[in-house]
Amino acid sequence: MSGLVFHLIPHTHWDREWYLPRAAFHARLVATMDDLLERLHADPAFRSFLLDGQTVLLEDYLRARPEREADVKPLVKSGRLQIGPWYVLADELMPSGEAFVRNLLYGLADCERWGGRSEVLYSPDAFGHPAVWPTLGREFGLKFGVVWRGWGGEPGQELDLLRWRGPDGKELLVWHLPPAGYEIGAALPVERALLVDAWARVRDTLAGRALTKHVPVFVGADHHGARPDLALLRDRLAELEPRSAFRVSRLDEFFQAIANDAGKAPVVDGELRWSYRYTWTLQGVHSTRAPVKRANSRAELALERWAEPLAALARRYGGHDRRALLELAWRTLLQSQFHDALAGTTSDAAAAEVAQRVQAAGIYAGEAARAALLDLVRHNPDAAREAEGAAQTPTLVVWNPTARPRSGVVIADLTFFRRDIPVGPPGGARAPRAGEGYRPFSLVGAEGRAIPVQVLDRAVTTERLDAARHYPDQDEVDLVRVAFRAPAIPGLGTRLFTPGTAAGADGGDAAAVQGRSIVNRWVGVTLEPTGALLVYDRRTGERFFDVLRLESGGDVGDTYTYCPPRRDRVVRSNGPVRVRRIAGGPLVAALEVRFGMRCGSGAVAGRRGQVGVTLTVMLHTDSPVVRCILDIDNQARDHRLRACLPTGLVGGVAVAGAPFGSVARAPVVADAADYPLETPVRTAPAQRFVAAAAGPRGIAVLAPGFLEYEWTPAGDLAVTLLRAVGELSRANLWSRPGHAAWPVPTPEAQCLGPQRVELALAPLTASDVERGDVLPALWEDVFAPPHATWLRDALTLEPAPVDVTLEGAGLVYSAVKPAQSGGSLVLRCYNATDRQAGGAWRFGDAIKNAHRVRADERESVPVVLENRGRVVRFSAGPHEVVTILVS
Repeated sequence: MSGLVFHLIPHTHWDREWYLPRAAFHARLVATMDDLLERLHADPAFRSFLLDGQTVLLEDYLRARPEREADVKPLVKSGRLQIGPWYVLADELMPSGEAFVRNLLYGLADCERWGGRSEVLYSPDAFGHPAVWPTLGREFGLKFGVVWRGWGGEPGQELDLLRWRGPDGKELLVWHLPPAGYEIGAALPVERALLVDAWARVRDTLAGRALTKHVPVFVGADHHGARPDLALLRDRLAELEPRSAFRVSRLDEFFQAIANDAGKAPVVDGELRWSYRYTWTLQGVHSTRAPVKRANSRAELALERWAEPLAALARRYGGHDRRALLELAWRTLLQSQFHDALAGTTSDAAAAEVAQRVQAAGIYAGEAARAALLDLVRHNPDAAREAEGAAQTPTLVVWNPTARPRSGVVIADLTFFRRDIPVGPPGGARAPRAGEGYRPFSLVGAEGRAIPVQVLDRAVTTERLDAARHYPDQDEVDLVRVAFRAPAIPGLGTRLFTPGTAAGADGGDAAAVQGRSIVNRWVGVTLEPTGALLVYDRRTGERFFDVLRLESGGDVGDTYTYCPPRRDRVVRSNGPVRVRRIAGGPLVAALEVRFGMRCGSGAVAGRRGQVGVTLTVMLHTDSPVVRCILDIDNQARDHRLRACLPTGLVGGVAVAGAPFGSVARAPVVADAADYPLETPVRTAPAQRFVAAAAGPRGIAVLAPGFLEYEWTPAGDLAVTLLRAVGELSRANLWSRPGHAAWPVPTPEAQCLGPQRVELALAPLTASDVERGDVLPALWEDVFAPPHATWLRDALTLEPAPVDVTLEGAGLVYSAVKPAQSGGSLVLRCYNATDRQAGGAWRFGDAIKNAHRVRADERESVPVVLENRGRVVRFSAGPHEVVTILVS
């Protein structure tokens, strides 16, 4: 193709932390930005610069150089400095769907504050992309995108443009980076003698795949500053190829130039996770530094299902506005979701910073949630402290974090005062108090009926009661964990319970321990001599043997790539086991099993390592879900530990949770010899669940958030618990020749020491999976249960009359949050099916008005209210994300 128009796109790709800690790259960013701003101001021919599609870099720069904001804003407003639309370039297969929305929301807010936004969804280095990516772009008013990994190298994938279609049918026009990625033009020299051959190689690659006469040439690379000779490079290229045009362009200018040719691009559906013949896909990152990934999921859960909805509801009923704290929590967490950070492909120093930020985000979320709940039930800790004594009525507040009414077993921690713990010098007017501590009790609800409790655990500990205008009150208390059967709690609403006189045991169907088995009316579980489980679905008669049996195989890979030894020896848990009953029913039955495995490499060369395992298995009387906690003490290196689940379902697909939906995947069967660049991994990412079912036989594995699994041709599910590796990058892997990064030892990536993995098992049928909303509801029952908060110092509480319910077959609740601006409430759900679905939000009290908006909370369309402002009806297309704004 001759007479081309080459668009030179000057840019940098900036990893905030990688083989060096964040401070090092931050210091370099400040110097790089200082130089860039000087060039943009001094040289009008330097038309534009792409700041990597993420606003956090400008935030980092202005934190160090706040006086330069007045210089930055005109450049952003004129489009010469292109920022956003993301807040950070996150990994795109491990964060939740709502985390993606917050990422784009805060990126949009930054762009508006500084004067402009890049209109291209730019993802130059993520390790694969979810199917919902085009939908997210359109939900934020974007029509164009750029990706690299996850696509290319297969028949039909030769062109540089594609129309990527999301599950809901919305499309983005996407330019696909060449095999060399965003670095393709970084090394082009300006010396004429050298440029001829260098340009010929770049041109052949780009022109050979160009669908139109317009071709971007990315000029930049990792942590590279702006080229001072960009204008000269453009002129030299024009001299070299006079029949073509060469421009320094913005990304949006390139896309505007090809907009009329968009119809020529082939349509692509589904996730992009396969580019093994094109460039490194690096899907092995999904199990690197697994404890941090699990902590990230817990922080997402705390923000999405506790802090945000509680803050939104509390404000609606007159409480404080906590959006600033929520934003601080989200930005802290999002900064740890940068693709290298959450992937775990960093130095140990950088990984430690990531873990600290994830922990901090969870703490912010917890503080916001607790304070909002106190607003919602009108509890004032200062008034309670000043009243003390007889005026206090200790109360258990149970809040339902789902948009549907729920009843059933609730787990709660209550404390009973034993004595004061004075703090400060001895003496003073107040004498230390003493109390009775724990006495057997029941719980009494609004109906006045005594509800029996099952005591699960008791311990003597300390408790601190905080109040804004008083010093903390530290007490010694009896901590008592109980289970009780709560009556129906409204959607996103509360119920109050106070201690009463002890009552008899809870009647009805009971969960029970029978030797090495636990049973309820739905399911039975037996501990096998290997430490595995036998799961019996009493509704269908289906049995699953050898469930969650642990296996360990060698791993000589690095933080990017799983690589088993050529002659790997897989070790499976084989006993002996020690079994202990820890809860005998009637509401909760639980057994604990302990065993060890010799696997991997030990601290001494040539010796085997050791993994100690404590598996706790629980059944609630009212649920078919088997709850499991694996406490693992990993003292083995260079290995991969997995929990296996043979399903007996050969030849089918596994359905895995994904952002705003699910994806069906067949087993990966690939010959390494066919993929010399990188061997395809057999594992895959999942959000919250993975399930396999055919007819009446099926089972799902549930997790709090992200998990990695393998679905085998034999019908086995294998869930990765950890990968233990010791190098950031190795060059001698048979599964990926060549260094993926600068080599740095990463002993902390061996994941030694104790860690906890929460999983759940749910027998189900194929029709359960097909419905779309069954698996998310099961997940909610386990990992978003009714949340119990004990207020030992409560006065008379007046809970707000919250009752919010989502109705509609196949619809899945996703978020309730404060609107980004104004006093409105944002409600979001998605259609998990390929059918049109009618839905409704129902409210216990009237709302003023409702609007349907995009996920960016723009493009408002009024919705007619029904039933005197208590019902908002809507229609959801197949796999559509629906956001409603109410006030």
